[in-house]
Amino acid sequence: MMRIGILFSSGKDSTTVLWKAKEHYEVVCLMSILPDNPDSYMFQKPLKELLERQAASLHLPLITQHTAGEKEDELAELILLLRRAKEEHGIEAVGVGAIASSYQNDRVKAICDDLGLEVYAPLWNADPQKHIRELLAAGFDIRMTRIAADGLTAEWLGRRLTPDDVDRLVQLHEKLGLSVAGEGGEFETIVLDGPIFSEPISIEYEVKMESENRGELTLVVR
Repeated sequence: MMRIGILFSSGKDSTTVLWKAKEHYEVVCLMSILPDNPDSYMFQKPLKELLERQAASLHLPLITQHTAGEKEDELAELILLLRRAKEEHGIEAVGVGAIASSYQNDRVKAICDDLGLEVYAPLWNADPQKHIRELLAAGFDIRMTRIAADGLTAEWLGRRLTPDDVDRLVQLHEKLGLSVAGEGGEFETIVLDGPIFSEPISIEYEVKMESENRGELTLVVR
């Protein structure tokens, strides 16, 4: 079975890739980029302590790579991360959670081609609401950690998402054009439990709002 490393950001999309990859590959590691820039073009900004707790619950080694998170320059750090995973864990493929972002998908594919790695992108062109509903139905605990879009307010931050919330996201998409998956930077998520986790992850948090529709959680992982 081909060995795969998952580009993992703590959120719903990369968790889905991991979940689905287990059916087709031998998953050997999680690989995470840690950008300074919260508005990175390529990467969500995860909390390292959360990544470590998730990796422990998933029983997988975690490799991290720091980046300033500047457009295009951050690709050099991605190359370093994938080379390290190839050397240390013998990965032959990379799992990526892109849904509709050609910017992200094309760059990851080009880098993997250069490194001789296959790309596994099971969410590419997927229906975002079906994707989230599938996760919720399977029992994944998904929380928003950051919002930056009209229609999203502080009430969305920190609480466990429900199917009714997906309905509301679809309504916001129809009314305001918001991406139901948050792939345009409208929101970021974390996953704290689900069928692939050995134990749930406990968090404490404070909500910090910059404006009515822009804010994030200050997280403490337990």
